[in-house]
Amino acid sequence: MVKACVLFAAGTNCDAETCHALELVGARPERVHVNQLKSGERSLSEFRLLVIPGGFSYGDYISSGKILANELRHHLAGDITEFLEQKKPILGICNGFQVLVKSGLLPAFGRPFEKQAVTLDANDSGRFEDRWVHLQTEPSPCIFTAGLPPVVELPVAHAEGKFIVNSGRTAATLAERHQVVFRYVSPAGEPAAYPDNPNGSFEDIAGICDPSGLVFGLMPHPERFTRTEHHPEWHRNRSMKPSGIVLFENAIRHCKNL
Repeated sequence: MVKACVLFAAGTNCDAETCHALELVGARPERVHVNQLKSGERSLSEFRLLVIPGGFSYGDYISSGKILANELRHHLAGDITEFLEQKKPILGICNGFQVLVKSGLLPAFGRPFEKQAVTLDANDSGRFEDRWVHLQTEPSPCIFTAGLPPVVELPVAHAEGKFIVNSGRTAATLAERHQVVFRYVSPAGEPAAYPDNPNGSFEDIAGICDPSGLVFGLMPHPERFTRTEHHPEWHRNRSMKPSGIVLFENAIRHCKNL
């Protein structure tokens, strides 16, 4: 059985739901506090999958995900680099995505923990956005999204989800290396305007991966769509496949082959 580390800190609040999603696909998740890894009480080497769930780590003090990102960068960089060298995947959901980009684990054009090149900033609406969105699945090396249909639905819940790049060169490299995994689209699959793009993200980007496809961050919450009944229109289409569960299934399938 695949052991998965669900990392949490003060303010994380989606860890239980993430553990439940992993249990549904046959994994053995464990909630591990970041201090347990920093102190050596626990080790990433025990696990084959690392998930950084959503919430408000450290109350989003300074900026969303920044403090936890600094802890990874300055205390756990060696362990995480070794984790990735063993082809073990990392998933960051919402606040976890913010942590990944602010630590330099994404987009990681050259190596993990490089200088930050993208960020997630305050929504253009100036308020917390909590809604279901449509996402276009882009061709990418991401191991989490294999087999997804061209357009999927997932819920978002964030105040700082606007994806921003630091330069045109960064934008071009993301495109050249096919690191954009999800884009917000309209229900018809067309380029999104508000509220289909809930935050004003550059080029409607909702999720990216690193060049290997092992590190994946996204603003929507796959752990909130793991059962058909989670969807607001489930009673009209009781045979729909929950798109969120597919991401976790793919992760566990990859880990079993390590």
